[in-house]
Amino acid sequence: MNPEGEKGRGAGRSGSGGSGGGQGGRGPDKRNDMRRRVKEAVARLEPEQPRTRRPPRPPMRIMTTTLWEYPSQHYDSPRGNMQGDKNYVGATPSWIIWQLLQRYTRPGDTILDPMCGSGTTLDVCTDLERTGVGFDLAPRRDDIRKADARHLPLDSESVDFAFVDPPYSTHIDYSDDPACIGKLDASETDEQGRLPYYEAMAQVIAELHRTLKPRRYMALYVSDSFRKTKKGSKFMPIGFELFAIMAEHFQPVDVITVVRQNTKLKRGNWHKAAEKENFFLRGFNYLFIMKKV
Repeated sequence: MNPEGEKGRGAGRSGSGGSGGGQGGRGPDKRNDMRRRVKEAVARLEPEQPRTRRPPRPPMRIMTTTLWEYPSQHYDSPRGNMQGDKNYVGATPSWIIWQLLQRYTRPGDTILDPMCGSGTTLDVCTDLERTGVGFDLAPRRDDIRKADARHLPLDSESVDFAFVDPPYSTHIDYSDDPACIGKLDASETDEQGRLPYYEAMAQVIAELHRTLKPRRYMALYVSDSFRKTKKGSKFMPIGFELFAIMAEHFQPVDVITVVRQNTKLKRGNWHKAAEKENFFLRGFNYLFIMKKV
């Protein structure tokens, strides 16, 4: 036996163990250092903000130019409720109706909407202490009566103001009722060469004239329409056509351009398609204001 050799082998094992002990000693140090860095990084983060309610919409004021724009579909009602149904496709921006009623009506006046949809006009009337009368082929609420806008169950010269937001051709399926004007394509003619959409709207406009009191006002909110098909593009100048029909019954007061806050206008793919295929997205609606004389 060689004591020195044994000692050397023992020393070697001891050295190996010492080396391992050294690594084990540095392991906790690394973990502690990592914890310290994470703690410092967390401390540098901005504190999480508490969730708050949606910021209030801009207060309503009378608009004084012929270019109207508001950052929301609805205004903040003093009653704290929504005007109409926010999920209703094709709903009228309630602030537009507010603007019209503030200018052309007084508290207690009777306001007609013959295509009332989800009841936006009726809710604005309640906010402004007007009496709303709403009709629709497919009523969604108890306070909307079922009727065709071409044949209203109202006496002649019985309303103080009328507002209508009609279908813009066939883009939205409003109702299963075959009498719905929204099923009529504004670009198509029938077998007799007539334009059923514009003939139907002429009847609606005539009913508004019949039911409106003399020297009172009405407004129509509408957009032109554009559609791409396999056979080509179709542009339908619905606004110009309806203005011409209304001018046969009413005295034109003014034309307002309303900037559309359509979600499609915020989608980059729609803009790319419009540029590539050489068409325009609808960026505004017409608001035609007329007076019965």
